[in-house]
Amino acid sequence: MSAIALTRQKLSALLRVIRFDKPIGTYLLLAPALWGLIIASEGLPTPFLIFTFIVGAFVMRSAGCTTNDLTDRKLDGFVERTRNRPLVTGEVSVIEALCLLFGLLGLALWLVMQINWLTVQLSFIGAALTIVYPFMKRFTHLPQVVLGMAFSWSIPMAFAAATETMPAGLWWLFLANLLWVVVYDTQYAMVDREDDLEVGIKSTAILFGEADTRIILSLQVVCLLCFVATGLSFNLGVIYFLSIAAVAALFIRHQRLISDRSRETCFQAFNESKWIGLIVAVGLLGHYATLSV
Repeated sequence: MSAIALTRQKLSALLRVIRFDKPIGTYLLLAPALWGLIIASEGLPTPFLIFTFIVGAFVMRSAGCTTNDLTDRKLDGFVERTRNRPLVTGEVSVIEALCLLFGLLGLALWLVMQINWLTVQLSFIGAALTIVYPFMKRFTHLPQVVLGMAFSWSIPMAFAAATETMPAGLWWLFLANLLWVVVYDTQYAMVDREDDLEVGIKSTAILFGEADTRIILSLQVVCLLCFVATGLSFNLGVIYFLSIAAVAALFIRHQRLISDRSRETCFQAFNESKWIGLIVAVGLLGHYATLSV
């Protein structure tokens, strides 16, 4: 009975390492992949590709969380939000976390090998960005940009998977998503800003300082322009542009939420970002649905 209990405790701890109980990161990673698949497949991605990218998003987000916890295990204990993470409390050892990480990366490689060689090649860049990101918090105040690149890399991979091509227009979508990631992860970093300053972790929230809300607004505006450029590049119609207008409305709401810079409202703005991914996906599907009528 004790051995079973121990196994259940270990499984619970490993699930907390990969943030199984906090799926928003998977949603945020999956959204740009679905955007790319929908555009590349003109509204009809195959069930195989949808399934592969959904599982891949979960696996790579889990790998990113594991890498992050391994990298920050000696710092997380000093941050209120992270002090009870399993690698800090000793519920999971470094060796166990490394085994978990290699298992996840191996599964991700197996998944992508079921698609085509171009997607496999691109996947190595995505994996490198995932592994490098946690270290950036030590060397630069722009780790959110690296995270944006990692989360956006699923877009060229989606085009490669669906068409084995990489049209120039996809980079507008890539840039739109990168800027969106910087926006919501800066809002997230604003929650931990005081703790991060104390332990020496760098972020855009610290870099932007008192200009944080104004710079976030500027990034939101450029992000919207990149979404518009994406629509023009792929001849997307009015339903897509209405979805981008809805994104703009959410951006305005988030500006109001973060204006007082409180932990609670900054986290609320971050948490609501998941709806943006859904709104854009619905706009894309709506556009292609009208073409088929």
